[in-house]
Amino acid sequence: MKKRLMMWSVLLLLLVTPQLGHAMHIMEGFLPLKWAIVWAVLSLPFLIAGFKKLSKGLKPEQKMFLGLVGGFAFVLSALKIPSVTGSCSHPTGVGLGAIMFGPTTMTVIGTIVLLFQSLLLAHGGITTLGANVFSMAVVGPLVSFWIYKSLKNKNRGLAVFLAAALGDLATYIITSIQLSIAFPDAAGGFFTSLTKFISIFAVTQLPLAIVEGIITLMVFNLIAEYKKEGVIELEESI
Repeated sequence: MKKRLMMWSVLLLLLVTPQLGHAMHIMEGFLPLKWAIVWAVLSLPFLIAGFKKLSKGLKPEQKMFLGLVGGFAFVLSALKIPSVTGSCSHPTGVGLGAIMFGPTTMTVIGTIVLLFQSLLLAHGGITTLGANVFSMAVVGPLVSFWIYKSLKNKNRGLAVFLAAALGDLATYIITSIQLSIAFPDAAGGFFTSLTKFISIFAVTQLPLAIVEGIITLMVFNLIAEYKKEGVIELEESI
């Protein structure tokens, strides 16, 4: 009964999330070419590290849950509403995967998610893929992983919530930086532009981060409950 209630609660939150906020993929062709290349190059080492980690192999059960966290990120980050010109606001869904598999593995999964969204949903773009990967699939998972590892021995539930919520916020901050570098304010330059972008994003992203933290904690607790009952075997991160 408890698990069923939690699953219905997660579904309800997923259904209402699009009404609460907005996503952070920078749209196709919006960034100047040089910045599109810079962010792609900066993302590449993390992507390579993720592929190297995955090449060591996964247990069949781990593969199943890797697919789960990929689907989780795909669904949450696809819930978009336009926000700043050339971008949008949304949950990221990368916190759960960063907790379970580490940040670089989530870079690979996040890149695949962003690629499919740009091709199938016109969400983001190929030319801006590097920038979107860096914000959502590199920085977001790194922040989530670090917060979870730092707090899990004190309060695991709080650690999961903060990892997902702050990983989400870190992504929107990086997106704001990316847009501010590419399009500095004519009068005040980079910092004036950054203040404007962050202020606009904050209206939608703060409530979204809280919702994402709650959803991620619910899903995490469901997985942990099955592990506790011996239904599944996962690494100690859960």
